[in-house]
Amino acid sequence: MPFTPADRLSSSQNPRIKQLLKLQQKSAERRALGLTLVEGLRELTIAVEAGVPVATIYSCPELAGENGETELRSLFSGKKDAPEWFEVTRPVFEKVAYREGSDGLLAVLRTPARTLADLRLPANPLLLVLEAVEKPGNLGAILRTADAAPVDAVLIGDPRTDLYNPNTIRSSIGCVFSVPVIAAPMAEITAFLREKGIRSYAAALTPKAHSYLDCDFRQPTALVLGTEADGLTPAALAACDETIIIPMMGRIDSLNVSVAGAVLAFEAVRQRTAS
Repeated sequence: MPFTPADRLSSSQNPRIKQLLKLQQKSAERRALGLTLVEGLRELTIAVEAGVPVATIYSCPELAGENGETELRSLFSGKKDAPEWFEVTRPVFEKVAYREGSDGLLAVLRTPARTLADLRLPANPLLLVLEAVEKPGNLGAILRTADAAPVDAVLIGDPRTDLYNPNTIRSSIGCVFSVPVIAAPMAEITAFLREKGIRSYAAALTPKAHSYLDCDFRQPTALVLGTEADGLTPAALAACDETIIIPMMGRIDSLNVSVAGAVLAFEAVRQRTAS
C-alpha cells in the first residue's frame, strides 16, 4: 500500500494538535507517554535510520513542497510499520512548529528507553560523561561532537534536562538518535566505568589537574565534564581516576562545556588514529 496522508487537519482544536502542543511544551507529558517531537526531514531521517519507531507524521504541503513530501514517501515506502500521516494546514502547522524556517515536517516518535545494562561497547571504548547537564543546547552540541568524532556513547549523570526535549533534538540535528545516550544516577555511571575497566578523566580546575595533552587516551577512556556554573560535584570528582585541564592562554579560565567536550573528544580520537 502506498504511503499517503490519511486526512488533512485544519483546526487547532483537533485533539491531535492539542497533544502535539503538550508534547512540545511539557516534559512530564513526554515522559508519561514515552513520546517526543522531531521537526525536520534531516532529523527524522537520522531517527528512522537509527531504528527509532515513528508513531505519526504531520506535514504542511505549503512548507514541505513537492520535494519534501516525495522524500518523506521515500523514507517510509514499502515499510510494514509505516506511521500514520496527516497533512496540516499552514496556520495550524505554524502553531505547533517550534523552530523558524521549518521545512513543514513534524513527527511524533517513541522515545528510546536505554539503560546502562543495554549498552554494548567495543573492546576499547571512548565515552563522554556529563554530570547534571541542564541546557538542551549544550547537550545537543555535545551529541553532535559525539557523532562527529566519533565517541561510542554519551552518559548523562543526574540530568537536569529531558534528553528528548525537542530543543535538544533540534540542536543535536538528530544525533540524540544516532549516538547511544543514556541517563542514570552519576554514582551508577562511575561504578559502571570502574566495573568495565574504563579510565575516567575529570575535566576540572584543581591544583592536581594536568594538561589533557599529557594524557594517554588510547586505552578505554571516559571524559567526564560537569556544568559550566558549578563543575563536577565533589563525589563525581573523587570517583574519577585523573583530573585534567585544557590550558587557557587568555584571560578566562574555562570553556563552554560543549566546546571543552569537543576539544577532549577530538584529541582522544587523534591519539587513537595516530597510534
